[in-house]
Amino acid sequence: MEYAIEIKNLKKKFGKFGVDDVSFALPKGYIMGFVGKNGAGKTTTIKSILNMLIRDSGEVKIFGKDNLLHEADVKRKIGIVMDSPFFEENWTLIRTGKALKPFYPDWDNDLFMKMLSEFSLDPKKKIKELSRGMKMKIMISCAMAHDPDLLILDEPTSGLDAVARDELMSILKKFISNENKSILFSTHITSDLEKIADYITFIDDGKIIHSDTKDNLLEKYVVVKGGLGLLTAEQKSLIIGYDESRVNFDGIVAMEKLAQLPNSIVTEACTMDELVVRFNKGGGIQ
Repeated sequence: MEYAIEIKNLKKKFGKFGVDDVSFALPKGYIMGFVGKNGAGKTTTIKSILNMLIRDSGEVKIFGKDNLLHEADVKRKIGIVMDSPFFEENWTLIRTGKALKPFYPDWDNDLFMKMLSEFSLDPKKKIKELSRGMKMKIMISCAMAHDPDLLILDEPTSGLDAVARDELMSILKKFISNENKSILFSTHITSDLEKIADYITFIDDGKIIHSDTKDNLLEKYVVVKGGLGLLTAEQKSLIIGYDESRVNFDGIVAMEKLAQLPNSIVTEACTMDELVVRFNKGGGIQ
């Protein structure tokens, strides 16, 4: 199998904070959702992939090439969309494109202008005059204008309304329809993951909890519910994101551990929303 991204034992420390022994791989031609609460290590990992941070140890490969040894070649294959624009606010859209062009040998100005037209963006407008959704579209236009093989997006839907998020999902689906293209995007919005992600990688406290296909993860866990007093302390420790009210408890548990719980508990199919919420709460994760 060919991989767009391969990360092995990545470590980057900032005092007590950082990522530790992060390992996961994104197969070529697929979309991976990178999930974790704020401060979990998503942006640190992404910046390490982009060499915006230099890793302490470990290995990062993009399409089989080390991202440090082959930095220029690797970065030509990547399009980047961060959670907020990093463009000069007083520049027009057309000037923004001209400023970026020298950095990308494969920059296609006709493609850039075509995307502005498709997104109904006025090339003469200034960045500061755009809405949050329009700013996201100019970032996408810039990221795609050099025909990258890998898109890396850090919280791209943060702050967007439902219509703008749906438009972005359509853009990403169209991009990934080419089997040579791949996407890594971090998000906390579970509806986005349900719509387009093929793989899901969970990170918490700088460590990878799980990385697998979306379908495998949803099949691996089940929601459990029941009345208080049914579980021993040991059984409670098996439940991820354990929560209780005055009369009931709920959480999720790995299917392989379900037999260790009482037969009287209620079980339901797990959703992506349940996975994200419960993993963020922690507990019971091996």
